[in-house]
Amino acid sequence: MTAEPTFSELFKQATRSAVHLEMRDGYMRSDPRFASWLQNPLSVPAANDPVSRPWLGLMREITSRGVEVRRARIFSEPMSDYLRFEHHLTPGNVGAGEQVRWLPRRKASDLVLPGNDFWLFDDSLVVFLHFTGDGELSLEGDEERTTEPSVACLCSAAFEAVWERAVPHEEYKPV
Repeated sequence: MTAEPTFSELFKQATRSAVHLEMRDGYMRSDPRFASWLQNPLSVPAANDPVSRPWLGLMREITSRGVEVRRARIFSEPMSDYLRFEHHLTPGNVGAGEQVRWLPRRKASDLVLPGNDFWLFDDSLVVFLHFTGDGELSLEGDEERTTEPSVACLCSAAFEAVWERAVPHEEYKPV
């Protein structure tokens, strides 16, 4: 039996695209960088350094070979502290090749959305992410993978609908 590819390997295997829809107002509030940022926003630079933020190295690697990475965030206004923290860090993501857009939740009311955040790789593999009520990864299984065509189609359509309405990171200023 072959082990499933790791999350990083899924990105490395992508040939065309990886899109991510985030719909929560907070994640991983236990992150020490978030706690530090809450105390002093200047203590956490919006670094573009892949050594301090390995994710950025991975994004540079895959976008440099032509894989389009897009991330859309649906959020409540005024923005939560955690999403202000993410907004602060997002220039590093953009610098590494990700495209990021923001959609206020009030502008998403008439969209059909899946019940969980997800990554969609090459329009065929969906990785749903499961979190607890306080934004930590679920102990019961933090992800669920499917290649079911109808689910991939639903997620693709939901992402594209959000993307079309959302504001590019460079233009969105938190309220």
